[in-house]
Amino acid sequence: MTTRSEDWDEMIVLLGPQPRDFSDLAGLARELQLEGPVALITAAWQENESDDGALTDALGLSTVNLELHRRSEDVVRGEPEFIEAWTARQKHLRHLQEFYRLRLEAIDDAAMAINVRHVDDRLIAEQNAMTISQLRHLDEEHLRRCSDIRFEFDHKWNPGELPTVKKHREELAAMLNDCASIVISGGHVVALVNRLRLFDVLRHRGQRPILAWSAGAMALTDQIVLFHDSPPFGKNLAQVLDFGLGLCPGIVAMPDVSRRVHLDQKEGIGRFARRMAPAHCLALDPGARITFREGRVHELSHSGRLGESGDVNWEWTP
Repeated sequence: MTTRSEDWDEMIVLLGPQPRDFSDLAGLARELQLEGPVALITAAWQENESDDGALTDALGLSTVNLELHRRSEDVVRGEPEFIEAWTARQKHLRHLQEFYRLRLEAIDDAAMAINVRHVDDRLIAEQNAMTISQLRHLDEEHLRRCSDIRFEFDHKWNPGELPTVKKHREELAAMLNDCASIVISGGHVVALVNRLRLFDVLRHRGQRPILAWSAGAMALTDQIVLFHDSPPFGKNLAQVLDFGLGLCPGIVAMPDVSRRVHLDQKEGIGRFARRMAPAHCLALDPGARITFREGRVHELSHSGRLGESGDVNWEWTP
């Protein structure tokens, strides 16, 4: 059954990783009778941003690439003092992320040492609750510091009034005014979020529906959480990265969760779910959809919720 276009005003659909032919996205676009022109945001592909031919062909609609990565390069050339300060800010944020991770590892090491003790189960449960409390406090403090740094930077520089940035913001607003819908790709989540913020793109969204996958989905939530149980280096500790854009609040978007997370390790999943509560940790495997309406989860398809018991509830409904 298709959905009439007037029914999807302000709808946001979050998707899992896309196959090479973008068939999941294309099928959804047809199901929703998505209208063009479609504004493409592929800044997460960075230097490959303009390689959108396969995506456009799959959608079968006229598209307009907003070229946020290319526009950011124009800002680099046009606003050297601003970019110097921006680079210093990003370095500061990277250091904060490193220090935050070191503190996370210390808490995790202590928790592992405690859990191998042969003591009363109630005492271990009490200590595990304390561990989660410490992790949550550290997460919240890290997010606050990141937010403060960005707020101070924006207050000092007021990027929207810089000539180059202002020019691009005005052009983007005009381009979006001529588009009927928006698609946001996966890729490098930091590159994507930074450019969405720099050009304040989604302020001009209006009632246009948004379809976003992987990193694009993560960017739209209220907090971006990085996770991988088998990372290429370091411990397998989930870490909050920063606030997202907040259009899809109350969830932790977890792309490709079945590949990235050992779903049979219930203790770790339960601890993560309790740490992220009250946010719902939702799986975004290939083929998954999470539909938001009016800022709330409206419907899930082929998605599940990671529970505090350590199970994944594939039947969970909002």
